[in-house]
Amino acid sequence: MSLANLTSVDTALQHLLESAKPLSETEMVPLGDALGRVLAEDLSAPMDVPQSDNSAVDGYAFRCADPGADRRLPVSGRVAAGDNPPPLQAGTAARIFTGAPIPEGADTVIMQENTTLDDGHVSFESTPPPGQNIRRRGQDLQKGTVALSSGTRLRPQELGLIASLGCDRVPVWRRLRVAILTTGDELVEPGHSLTPGQIYNTNRYTLQGLLQQLDCKVVACQTVPDRHEATVTALKEAAASADLIITSGGVSVGEEDHLRAALEEIGELSLWRLAIKPGKPLAFGQISGTPVLGLPGNPAAVLVTTLVIAAPFIRRCQGNTGLPPKPAQLPAGFTLDKASIRREFVRARRELHNGQIVAIAYPNQSSGMLSSACWADGLAVIPENTTVKPGDMVSFYAFSDLTGA
Repeated sequence: MSLANLTSVDTALQHLLESAKPLSETEMVPLGDALGRVLAEDLSAPMDVPQSDNSAVDGYAFRCADPGADRRLPVSGRVAAGDNPPPLQAGTAARIFTGAPIPEGADTVIMQENTTLDDGHVSFESTPPPGQNIRRRGQDLQKGTVALSSGTRLRPQELGLIASLGCDRVPVWRRLRVAILTTGDELVEPGHSLTPGQIYNTNRYTLQGLLQQLDCKVVACQTVPDRHEATVTALKEAAASADLIITSGGVSVGEEDHLRAALEEIGELSLWRLAIKPGKPLAFGQISGTPVLGLPGNPAAVLVTTLVIAAPFIRRCQGNTGLPPKPAQLPAGFTLDKASIRREFVRARRELHNGQIVAIAYPNQSSGMLSSACWADGLAVIPENTTVKPGDMVSFYAFSDLTGA
């Protein structure tokens, strides 16, 4: 095998991203249901956040010019969060709590821990400068500024920020509709008994879980027998209802692999076979404008190619403008003494060894072993034509970084 027969990972990703067509339909969803969705419009602040100066601590609010040489002031009021306090009486201090609005006439807050309360008076050893412990109006967001840009995938912190704007509904791109086709006469759904030669359909559930983490809507799941006519029919039906078709199996060169021929017959094939390990037999094309991503059939290869190839394409289709995840750089805790012409994604996990976090590889990297991915918490990336010895630095992607979950 030579690289002339394979497409590099980088070239394949560039082709897929250039082929991606972002969704054009939006919907309004309740804020509580917006986690993981992609914002479809810029959100601007309708008011200053916070709307008034407020205290950053529990303590006492006063005017810095008021304390005399004894640094002792009578306490004339009490201000809690949610109050609308009257102006501060000149020459006094007000008991104030975190988040409470600063009363007119006060210009600083001293922490409770730095004060002594005695006979209705508060005293302190040193006077803090003006503005101490005050969170200013508009400190977080000023009225009219863009709080969040279109294309932002909403995490819990974005939901909280949107709530601070007073919004209870959010404009988001509708979910990407994905059809899953798993191919193979040998596949049986869990819950049924196996006969000789049969296996359970693991890929369907791996793909469903990954697509759920990627905030897609699975609109169809079908197991397709190893026959050309059945493959053609399933692809046509899926193209009519989905924004994206993902298949597993049937993309290699065997006599029972029909995906490539079916796709070329009723659509267009623009990519086939990648310089990636695991996952070399991978296809990409389209049927009547609906993209088709044909993944390998081996379970670990399905996981890896979905995370590395399909996920960036899906994010682009969703309108997600976020930057791709950046890998951590970790010392290898394993040896790879046989270089490959393909870029290798090793199922690995982070462990603490001698006070240092290292990437440990699962001993068996067979593409059929899904248990290796359950043991692992990410992928260590080995560039083409590279060997690895313990201590060498490798790029490491956590599974959660690749899915955004």
